[in-house]
Amino acid sequence: MTNAGDLRHPPLVMVTGGARSGKSRWAEDLAAGLAERHALPVHYLATSGVMDDEMAGRVRQHRERRPANWSTVEEPLDLAGPARNLAPGVLLIDCLILWTSNWMQAQDVSKSSEPIIAGETQNWLRALRSANRPAVVVTGEVGLGIVPESRTARIFRDLLGRVNQEVAREATEVYLVVSGLPVRIKP
Repeated sequence: MTNAGDLRHPPLVMVTGGARSGKSRWAEDLAAGLAERHALPVHYLATSGVMDDEMAGRVRQHRERRPANWSTVEEPLDLAGPARNLAPGVLLIDCLILWTSNWMQAQDVSKSSEPIIAGETQNWLRALRSANRPAVVVTGEVGLGIVPESRTARIFRDLLGRVNQEVAREATEVYLVVSGLPVRIKP
């Protein structure tokens, strides 16, 4: 886990992994540890909407797992506003997979979404830096498998890959979670 002991340069920790790898649970534990070490609250920034019963179940599991004293902000698109405006605390963003998908849907799913999503990524990363708050960001690795058959899925894979690269470049630490086990990638 992160050894961030100094909040003059708060950590930005990126946690990535495959589907059902344990990345969200591990990121929650990481955020809780940071919060406890620095006597800060945790603000959970959820990017998921509820589209169907299966997704409603996943959202319910995440809510039930979180401590009652964590604040929750549900925001599918604007990560910069909460990063800038929430009270001091550890910001846990879960997750960039859904955030990227939300932006694609808002932009009618096209390759032209790339400059918009890149700009929004830089916007919330700047907001985090200016707010001087520790953050844990959950994302996913979707480019390790076969090339997706549909054009939309290929665009999504490419966009998320670029978002992940931007966040990893800014991150002080990056972890890949495999089968519930974190593997440190950066530094």
